[in-house]
Amino acid sequence: MYTKSRNLVVGFHGCDGSVRDTIIAGKSFMKKSNNVYDWLGNGFYFWENNLSRALIFAEEKREREPHKIKEPAATGAFIDLGYCFDLLDASCLFSLREYYSLLKNLYEQQGIPMPVNSPAGESFDLLLRKLDCSVIETAHAFKRKNNSPAYDSVRGVFWEGKELYPNAGFKEKNHIQICVRNPNCIKGFFLPRESDFHHPIP
Repeated sequence: MYTKSRNLVVGFHGCDGSVRDTIIAGKSFMKKSNNVYDWLGNGFYFWENNLSRALIFAEEKREREPHKIKEPAATGAFIDLGYCFDLLDASCLFSLREYYSLLKNLYEQQGIPMPVNSPAGESFDLLLRKLDCSVIETAHAFKRKNNSPAYDSVRGVFWEGKELYPNAGFKEKNHIQICVRNPNCIKGFFLPRESDFHHPIP
């Protein structure tokens, strides 16, 4: 796991403080997300270089599910993206459209309606990504069926939330998200620390 030189990215996972502590202490591993509405398919989720967004997520989850989050927190991780299905890359976006066509043909053959992306609660954002999740899971299934190298991770950018100002092209929750499929891509966890404001941040 550590013999090759890699370009690592830093990710943050929003969770309860007790979960963070057990992960950092090595007593447990992260829980894999297996929801049908996962934005980037099933796997281990991180906000890329975005501790604030991970904490906001944990705080919002506490409001929705106070029995799951008592102390909003986040764990940091060093991640090697490996063979990444990077949806910031034009070739991967083209492939994603092809996987959608495969999925659409399958549903049409079976005569059943396609899954759809939809809002949740009072939000206008498509927070329940059943269609996107199905398309990305189709990509993984296609790889397995054809004995092709499996994707280690999936990476995507999302525009979410309210406009920062009238007619803005930026929203308050824009972020890059990483879904790790291969747990060996997670090289280590760390406890995010406070900045020392007596020194510059490089």
